[in-house]
Amino acid sequence: MPRTRATPAGTPDGRPGTHEAERLLPPPRDLSRLCIHTVTTRPWSLPEAAAAYERAGIPAITVWREAVAGHGPAEAHRIIADHGLTIVSYVRGGFFAAPTAAARRAAVDENLRIIDEAAALGAPLVVLVCGAVPGQLLETSRAQIRDGLERILPHAEAAGVRLGIEALHPVYADSRSAINTLRQANDLADDLDSPALGVVVDVYHLWWDPDLRDEIERSGRNGRLFAFHICDWKTPTEHLLLDRGLMGEGCIPLRRIRTWVEAAGFDGYREVEIFSESYWREDQHDFLEKIKHAYLTHA
Repeated sequence: MPRTRATPAGTPDGRPGTHEAERLLPPPRDLSRLCIHTVTTRPWSLPEAAAAYERAGIPAITVWREAVAGHGPAEAHRIIADHGLTIVSYVRGGFFAAPTAAARRAAVDENLRIIDEAAALGAPLVVLVCGAVPGQLLETSRAQIRDGLERILPHAEAAGVRLGIEALHPVYADSRSAINTLRQANDLADDLDSPALGVVVDVYHLWWDPDLRDEIERSGRNGRLFAFHICDWKTPTEHLLLDRGLMGEGCIPLRRIRTWVEAAGFDGYREVEIFSESYWREDQHDFLEKIKHAYLTHA
């Protein structure tokens, strides 16, 4: 007769490894802090997404730059406002690392434009994916990132737009970001020491980090914990970029990380950011209902 395996003591989220004394927050009771990124429902245009989110009872939206194309920030703001949605973030800026000085200057100029777009959109935060150059030393890319941030921070401060450094999983260190741990993001934010600069905790990129709890506490203590992105890491994954899972579908101890984030003082929206070719092929209304169920069950 096969042996059944009981859920280990102290693992209320059903995941192994949670310390017995750790008390996790229960799943959300309602949708009042749910935000969805437009890229999560990429097949929809911005007007379609805003209308569908409103009908589904989702209160907030994070807008990807691609969704604004064809509308402009002011028109995009009107579309979103007409559906009563709160704009949480604008994605994305960054990509400061580059092999030539001219390319780095162009990246700074582009980020200045992105800040202006965010202000016109009414987005209080720009999420930054900081960039990396294949074949260039990571230390060099990090120095270029710091320099780029230093150049755009005065403009962000004047515009009233905050900047959130999003550390990316090390598998993206080749070409997407040389900032790969929350400690590196915190170090950078603390070093530049601007009230407009903080960090983004994305569970897909950071769930594996043994220092994650300490660094979340640090970012909260320093007032730099600006955003919280949720999804899941499917095991096995079919694609490292385009196969993210719904909450509860993979191996990320999401409620554990959420408990740390909210214990650190974060009281903002929990943003669902899922890149998934398989989910994009589905009926997006059905997918939206799956998101709501996964959020209320596993977040």
